[in-house]
Amino acid sequence: MIAYEDFEKVDIRLGKIIEVKDFPEAKKPAYKLFIDFGPDIGIKRSSVQLVGTYEKEELQGLMVACVVNFPVRRVGPFDSEVLTLGFKNTEGMGYVLVTPSKSTVALGDRLS
Repeated sequence: MIAYEDFEKVDIRLGKIIEVKDFPEAKKPAYKLFIDFGPDIGIKRSSVQLVGTYEKEELQGLMVACVVNFPVRRVGPFDSEVLTLGFKNTEGMGYVLVTPSKSTVALGDRLS
């Protein structure tokens, strides 16, 4: 069990996917995401195993929840700067993204 103070250390923010690229160098099928978190955080990159769950066109413009205060993680030749949150897809490979149910949340807002 963790303390509430431990959870407060995880900085989860809302971002908007602005660009999606194939990532053929990844060991498992993945996309390179470029996510805008607004003016305070800017645009960050993330490698995500979404192939088989989402088409690239579906991801464009999607709002997603991401951890923005983990260290950069090297995935092959790509630096993944944020952890994009999702649940394991039970209907196949990849993950289902965590997204807000309403559009009344601003880019960069922190999960609280």
